[in-house]
Amino acid sequence: MVDTIQLMPISYYLSLCSLLFAIGVVGVLIKRNALVIFMSIELMLNSINLLLAAFSVYHNNAAGQILVIFIMVVAAAEVAAGLSILVVTYRKNNSIDMNLLNQLKG
Repeated sequence: MVDTIQLMPISYYLSLCSLLFAIGVVGVLIKRNALVIFMSIELMLNSINLLLAAFSVYHNNAAGQILVIFIMVVAAAEVAAGLSILVVTYRKNNSIDMNLLNQLKG
């Protein structure tokens, strides 16, 4: 029995994940809106998850797929913490501009 994911060369996954990661890096570096930056970080994280899952299937090892699940759990916690910081920033400044985050210093 042949898995359908192994019919595609691993270079396709490398190309797609590299493109997604590059789009995420550009979004983090260029945008000032905190929500767009969080979405770009999630895009980068998900591109790595996709590549890790592809390598896991390519090498017939389930450890990579289990690691992907743990990474997704940590990413959900990261988003919850980040959005709470954004809510505090918005309540204080009525804006979510990243340049205003330096005002959160104690």
